[in-house]
Amino acid sequence: MSPVLTVFTPTYDRAHTLHLCYESLLKQSCKEFIWLIIDDGSTDGTKMLVEAWMKEGKIPISYHYQENQGMHGAHNTAYRLIETELNVCIDSDDYVAEDAIDKIIRFWRENGNENYAGIVGLDADFQGGIIGTRIPKGLKTTTLLDLYRKHKVSGDKKLVYRSALTKNTPEYPMFAGEKYCPLAYKYILIDQIQPLLVFNEVLCHVEYQQDGSSLNMIKQYKNNPKGFSFYRIISMKYACSFKERFRASIHYVSSNLMIRNIGFIKDSPNRITTLVSIPFGVALYLYISYTKRATVMKTP
Repeated sequence: MSPVLTVFTPTYDRAHTLHLCYESLLKQSCKEFIWLIIDDGSTDGTKMLVEAWMKEGKIPISYHYQENQGMHGAHNTAYRLIETELNVCIDSDDYVAEDAIDKIIRFWRENGNENYAGIVGLDADFQGGIIGTRIPKGLKTTTLLDLYRKHKVSGDKKLVYRSALTKNTPEYPMFAGEKYCPLAYKYILIDQIQPLLVFNEVLCHVEYQQDGSSLNMIKQYKNNPKGFSFYRIISMKYACSFKERFRASIHYVSSNLMIRNIGFIKDSPNRITTLVSIPFGVALYLYISYTKRATVMKTP
């Protein structure tokens, strides 16, 4: 039977954790999936490790190596290569929940069709605790943004998308000298097309590594201001309230101060809001420029 789901894993020098995902996939009762590994320039023996697993032949694995482009570049490559109906990203230090593949495919076959963008499920930590909050009972469909702003859900959630949408929406932009653009950019675009089906089940177990992007957002802000500026333009464009638009504009001002873009007001999709937010953007710029803390900062 041909695979329905691609589990794709972007990885960079994570040979020491990648086995967690592999072992969890071996335990899945449903085998209608393929594991796509995007090696984003690893130098730690990841290729040899994956090739050994491929020789075992226990699960279908597709391996692709590329020069380091950052997480969003690895996602771009994955979306180009995926050929199954559905796809889900499992990070290189995470693992798939018990029978999650079977649950995803069964749920989609029973409820899914071309009117939906995919499925939103739950992430849990390695001890089984839900990351953030559960999705409200009775909620059948939602966009990702509405899940957080309207239904007040918190914490990362696991997204299973229809590959037709991830393939056909614009790719993450690549900026010279930068290696990060918030992944939420593409999710916002998909939100404008179709809602997600809600599946209040744990699909993935996650752990935030000390060298991961989630725990080093201040560093990401400093090193990738063009990527963040681009993302804030999209955030402002699709904000549903002044509060959201104002918050995005503050971050937009800060990022443009970093890249010395004196024309940022002209480039903004909401010029008046951006003008008003300048003092707050300057304050954020100064904080990011001079703090040495590795701080978690939400990007939605």
